[in-house]
Amino acid sequence: MVVTDQDYQIFIYAIKSSSNYDFTEYSEKSLRRRLAKVMQDHNLNISSLVNKVKSDKKFLEQIVKEITVNTTELFRDPQVWQNLRYNILPRFKNNSVINVWHAGCSTGQEVYSLMILLNELEMFEKTKMYATDLNTDVLENANKGEYKYRFNIGYLDNFDKVIKENPYNYDEYYDIPYDKYFTIDKSRDIIKMNDFLTQKPVFKKQDLVKDENTLYVKFDLILCRNVIIYFNYNLQNRVFDLFHRNLYEGGGLILGMHETILGNYSLKYKKRGHAYFKV
Repeated sequence: MVVTDQDYQIFIYAIKSSSNYDFTEYSEKSLRRRLAKVMQDHNLNISSLVNKVKSDKKFLEQIVKEITVNTTELFRDPQVWQNLRYNILPRFKNNSVINVWHAGCSTGQEVYSLMILLNELEMFEKTKMYATDLNTDVLENANKGEYKYRFNIGYLDNFDKVIKENPYNYDEYYDIPYDKYFTIDKSRDIIKMNDFLTQKPVFKKQDLVKDENTLYVKFDLILCRNVIIYFNYNLQNRVFDLFHRNLYEGGGLILGMHETILGNYSLKYKKRGHAYFKV
């Protein structure tokens, strides 16, 4: 399915004029690709798609959910989580309270990954965990903490690398059982996070493009992984500004493996390993 420049602009305008969503500063390449898939999946040309978006609010919400990316996994990019465990989280060990925000949390596997790490570091109880996303369907899934076993089975290797192994000392091995944090029901194809984990986070809908900090707290650590790669340069900087204003001095920002802060905003953060710290 070919999406012309005119198709793309018509779609962006239709969404913006019919709702509070604004995709004008999203990365055009990735959004174009997802728009083509939406048109193909629904067997609609651009005119039919736009007419339905304008006349059917429920359909509009469905399309917004389909064009926003929601890919995540337990301990995605293990080296990032190893760095968090041994070099970043210990910075906050003496805090009486640790505020954490997962921005663009998707279905929540990384929220649970961090809580597992915090528990291993005996920092779980004093942490307040907040997680936001634009998509209410994925927030509902995140709140349940229940995932497909066969889809996630490979991610148990990630758990082993981060929780059981020490990359700085291969002689150390922590024999942490999976059922300390989740149950696996192979017959029902389910991995279910334990109740003490699912009861911890506050999940809330938020649009990083338009909303200010709707959580009304400042943060020691913000994770926004594999989200800004879908924004253009100006929108990325607006989001970096939002994060900077809502981090405590010395607070950390964790991005995706292939994301970085460019331009003037790089001067507002000091990069150390996989983290950016507010200066």
